[in-house]
Amino acid sequence: MSIQESGAATWPAVLTWQADNAPRMESVRVQLNRNRIKAAGRILGGACDEHPAFSASYDLVTDESGVTRRLSLRTSVASGERQMSISRDDEGTWMVEHGVNYLRSTFDGALDVDMVLSPFFNSLPIRRYGLHLRSEEVEVPVVYVNLLDLRVEGVMLTYSSRPDSIHVLSPVASSSVTIDRDGFIINYSGLAERI
Repeated sequence: MSIQESGAATWPAVLTWQADNAPRMESVRVQLNRNRIKAAGRILGGACDEHPAFSASYDLVTDESGVTRRLSLRTSVASGERQMSISRDDEGTWMVEHGVNYLRSTFDGALDVDMVLSPFFNSLPIRRYGLHLRSEEVEVPVVYVNLLDLRVEGVMLTYSSRPDSIHVLSPVASSSVTIDRDGFIINYSGLAERI
């Protein structure tokens, strides 16, 4: 497996990625307590063919088994600001709040949130399934968040871990990733690389 010691961090840590072919960066402060994750991050993007200039910040909390409990997200573009929160209760129902608009759904049993343009969120299922420790293929239902318009939908991601890589198939890309020994992304080919 492409697990790299040089990418391993001491916790808490700040992880930062730079986009491969776009003016964009993500930086997140991550606190670990076994499988529980608490993260506070920011993604900044300059205008390009892929997206307008934007700024986004998020706060994520998982439970002791690595299942997402809550995500708060704020985005800013030239035309204004938006915010939303997503939370999951003990019965597996997600509540998505956009100001006065609410959506309740199981999102086909999703336990994770994934966010377009972010390498960080792919580490959630990788760590929870232990894909950084063994070879396996899993289909993972996720709550998929479009960062720019805050559209939310349930989608299926496929993770295939092999002795030398992890392959990710998502609605927007098919790519290989390298990870550190803790299961956090070092390089997401075509998206971003940790610096």
